[in-house]
Amino acid sequence: MLKKFRNKPTILYWLSPAQIMVFGFGSIILLGAFLLTLPIASNKGVWTPFIDCLFTATSSVCVTGLVVLDTSLHWSLFGKIVIILLIQIGGLGFMTISTLIVLFLGKKVDIRQRVLIKESYNQDHISGTIKMVLAVIKYTFSVEIIGSIILSTVFIPEFGFYKGIGYSVFHSISAFCNAGFDLFGSKYGAFTSISHYYNNPVVVFTIAALIILGGAGFFVGANILSGKSLKKWKLTSKLGVLIMVFLLVLGTVLLFTGEYNHSLSGMTGLEKFEVAFFQSVTARTAGFATIDLTKFRESSLLVMIFLMFIGASPASTGGGIKTTTFAVLLLALRTFLKNESEITVFRRRIGVYTIRKSIGVLVMGMIFLLVGTYLISATQGPKFGLLESSFEVTSAYATVGLSLAGTNNLNGLGRFILIVLMFAGRVGSLTLVSIFIKENKMKNVRYAEESITVG
Repeated sequence: MLKKFRNKPTILYWLSPAQIMVFGFGSIILLGAFLLTLPIASNKGVWTPFIDCLFTATSSVCVTGLVVLDTSLHWSLFGKIVIILLIQIGGLGFMTISTLIVLFLGKKVDIRQRVLIKESYNQDHISGTIKMVLAVIKYTFSVEIIGSIILSTVFIPEFGFYKGIGYSVFHSISAFCNAGFDLFGSKYGAFTSISHYYNNPVVVFTIAALIILGGAGFFVGANILSGKSLKKWKLTSKLGVLIMVFLLVLGTVLLFTGEYNHSLSGMTGLEKFEVAFFQSVTARTAGFATIDLTKFRESSLLVMIFLMFIGASPASTGGGIKTTTFAVLLLALRTFLKNESEITVFRRRIGVYTIRKSIGVLVMGMIFLLVGTYLISATQGPKFGLLESSFEVTSAYATVGLSLAGTNNLNGLGRFILIVLMFAGRVGSLTLVSIFIKENKMKNVRYAEESITVG
């Protein structure tokens, strides 16, 4: 009887991969929110309002970095440990963590779990999934440890040995996972991020490198560290790196020239470059800031909104519509302008499904941003004008974590709107919407074609 009960399929068996993804991330967020409400999680030993805890847990698991309570000032050591664990789980992904637990318990990973891993990493085949998960975990921890060691050379002399080690580990994980949470509020002021270190090259370039390695994607990082030649990389990795470098250079140049005699005036040439470069990096879903963004020109903020919307690469710790989606859309435009029949790049042809998915990701992203911007600007106070609202919404949906008007100034409704946007951005808007749409049973039927006048 007991054996028969054990062999019975669980509720997860009947759920689709998309539903399991949403259910998994949602469950972790709710658990994290519950733990953060406990008095032991706050510095003052009081119960924290659930909406604030839900927001913090969502921002942590979705590796966003938007906060309504300063991480250093409000949360106790227990609360900070909960937050960094949620960030690590969110950065690695629900399926990676669950697979690690299964392997740790000495159990076999069945075919359904392998399919879920394949879906979570957007892979084409289930072969080698366990090896891939182990490589991702090894790569993640290796980079985070190296980052912690480098940061400790600055934080140990400043904060002491034990606190310096804790700060180094926390910010290394937060940077690699593109989360943007920091612990400097108690010393340098609430919500100041790492602005105090704007002219410290060790902190600036180490955190920037961690953000880039996390946002480039696990497989790109593995290719770089393995020393494989670019020709042997998969097309996804090639396009991801190409667009990543293009956006980093473009963002740095535009921010450097646009703010040279404005917000960056009074700095040395190197300091101006450090700030411009870092903000170009962090806008790609990281959330750290080395300068008060309210000092930026509107043109520079528009550049940052563009960078946030594109985001990081697939199978990474970052968000946005992804660099490869942007690349496919650019290639489709080039193909149309040249009146070619197929989209090709690096002697490879891009399939119709990839093109359709890229268009779907773009359109869904624009819908979420437009609706979110409308709701925030319509329901919040005068601090959230059109620019501030669109910046905040893009930051939430692309899981970035930067803010202009201050996320803590949002009311309960505004915080709930951003929670939905962060969740949609992390699990994927297409994934989230697909769980509510029934499969088309007539999908194999072909109808007569008719032209539509467009453009």
